Amino acid sequence: MITEDTRKQYTVTIGIECHVQLKTATKLFTAIGNDARDAVPNTLVGPLCFGLPGTLPVLNREAVRLAMRAAFALGTAPQKYSAFDRKHYFYPDLPLGYQITQFEHPIIRDGAIEIIVDGKKKRIGIHEAHIEADAGKSTHPAGSDYSLVDLNRAGTPLLEIVSEPDMHSAEEAKTYAKELYLRMKYADVSDANLYYGNMRFDVNVSVSKTSEFGTRTETKNLNSFRSVEKTVEYETKRQIELLEKGEKIVQETRGWDDAKQRTFSQRSKEDAHDYRYFPDPDLPPIELDDELIEAVRSEMPVMPDVWRERLQGFGLDEAQIATLLEGEIELPQVKYLPLIAEVSENTAFAKVLANWFVNFELPLRHDESVAVSEHVTNQSRLHMYQAVNELIEANKLSSSNAKVLFTKVLTSADPVTDIAAFAAQHGLVQESDEGAIKAIVEAVLAANPKAAEDVKNGEMKAIGFLVGQVMKQSQGRANPQLAQKLIKECLGI
Repeated sequence: MITEDTRKQYTVTIGIECHVQLKTATKLFTAIGNDARDAVPNTLVGPLCFGLPGTLPVLNREAVRLAMRAAFALGTAPQKYSAFDRKHYFYPDLPLGYQITQFEHPIIRDGAIEIIVDGKKKRIGIHEAHIEADAGKSTHPAGSDYSLVDLNRAGTPLLEIVSEPDMHSAEEAKTYAKELYLRMKYADVSDANLYYGNMRFDVNVSVSKTSEFGTRTETKNLNSFRSVEKTVEYETKRQIELLEKGEKIVQETRGWDDAKQRTFSQRSKEDAHDYRYFPDPDLPPIELDDELIEAVRSEMPVMPDVWRERLQGFGLDEAQIATLLEGEIELPQVKYLPLIAEVSENTAFAKVLANWFVNFELPLRHDESVAVSEHVTNQSRLHMYQAVNELIEANKLSSSNAKVLFTKVLTSADPVTDIAAFAAQHGLVQESDEGAIKAIVEAVLAANPKAAEDVKNGEMKAIGFLVGQVMKQSQGRANPQLAQKLIKECLGI
């Protein structure tokens, strides 16, 4: 077991390679369907997938366009010139005997994204990102002496995003992986479904007591942010313990065992020269002109980092901002951020709106037992929130009744156009008639003489109980501020 003092003697260095499946209809070099999620094994295949002699690859134009969008999402622009290479290795799920990828001339270079960890901003460099065709999938049934190969994924278009080794903690690695996920979703480059392997992370970790990098290990095919974090924690601890014993770190490829929460050795790690890269003779280079690059740039939506700065301007905290950014892609039919932007000139209301989204509407929509009405559009939602805010500011609606009103409007079978009338119809409008409330206050004081006496003697906590009784007697319609004022008047304080 290493101590914290020993741990602090080492610098941990982390780099991440992220494989993003591009959301094209067909594969990268052949017109075969690209959605292998529920397909029967080896049904989304063609001659090229099997590596049959004489078959030639034809580049999918849409994959290039999506890679260009990814370049802008990664804080850079696509390279005007990029080209494909062959990466040679021999494995049953790669019938060609090589992977078509980009080695010397990738389509993306020198990007960067910003992450926030412990309230501090940090820049993570993107060394490059290249387009490549995925391999198939091998499975090894437990207790069997054979393996099975499914080539449905063979030829699926991937964008491999290679970070600089700029991360130095498990939290930074997890936050970076999350930010990549958001960027790819907002840019509409990938479905980025981690469960189906649309995004997979290969995490490189090394430790060193000097300014030079230590020997790294690469843990492959992680499909959750938590596994990225736990892999870094485990590898850091494992490597330091080995070095403290005087042993050496082996450069190798490792896997992650989620059940045991540990990495395990898979095979020795190859270097670039082991793959015998050379230019693919069947594919011409990609050459992009300025007009096309600017056309794609002009289509780009607002990215998470820009939204984050805008939301910070409304005084929202990191947790609220993260909830809104994730909610925008978890519920694509409901646009939260554009509605906040629409009222951004009224900073106070924009903050109120964001809080209602975070604390009320998002949890409501995630509740599978609640069916939100199809009549509720983005504009009708904005009208609802504006009307509710006006009722609250006019002291006609309590915060608790506002939540009840939201639920009733959002789940109403019929469209609701007059929010104030709807609130009154359901008995949610706050009673501000002083005479009516005073009668209730007098009745509550008479029924609770001890609490009334406590308030007279300066125990002001008891006034909360009395106000609660007034609210109960009025079925939540009494204005609580007015009720408290009348209680004090009746008690002569």
